Amino acid sequence: MRLLRQVAAAGLACLALVLALHPPAPATGTPIGSPAVPVAVAAADLPAGRVLTADDVLAAQLPADRAPAGISPDPAELTGRVLAAPLRAGEPITDVRLVGPGLWAAVPEGQVAAPVRLADLAVATLLRAGDRVDVLAAAGEAAQPSVEVVASGALVLTAPAPDGEAGAAASDAGLLVLAVPPETAAALAAAAASGSLTVTLGRP
Repeated sequence: MRLLRQVAAAGLACLALVLALHPPAPATGTPIGSPAVPVAVAAADLPAGRVLTADDVLAAQLPADRAPAGISPDPAELTGRVLAAPLRAGEPITDVRLVGPGLWAAVPEGQVAAPVRLADLAVATLLRAGDRVDVLAAAGEAAQPSVEVVASGALVLTAPAPDGEAGAAASDAGLLVLAVPPETAAALAAAAASGSLTVTLGRP
């Protein structure tokens, strides 16, 4: 019995050595890494309203199964485009982050994109794409103004860049683009023609 135990111990030691030198092959069906695809990403933190330059965009590689829809593989294609929302460094630049058809595709079904110019230009620069706002219209005499809410929970599609930042332009001062129902867009246009507009922020 003692001899058998010694032989068994020696056999197990040999088996352990063989397994250590030749690890088992991976089990059938083990996933292989997804192939990489080229993706244009932000080279630094970028504000909404920035006009992209060659220095703002870098080429990167992402696994195909992790790359978001609407990406651009070539950074040169994005030069001159305007950001509709801020980006973090390294974030892929997708079509809905840019002013253009991709952004309008983000308008919820049954709504329209309505431009709104605020009376207080500084308020507009506090907003970012994705914010939700209530739009208030003020009319009447300065001593006794009347105020009414003409849009509730409107989604901000674009907002101007703060003064002094790249992409800020005088023509964009105070201008927002909101996603609202068609009847609300008409009410906003009428309110803007007869008074001044401002907003209050809600939760995004």
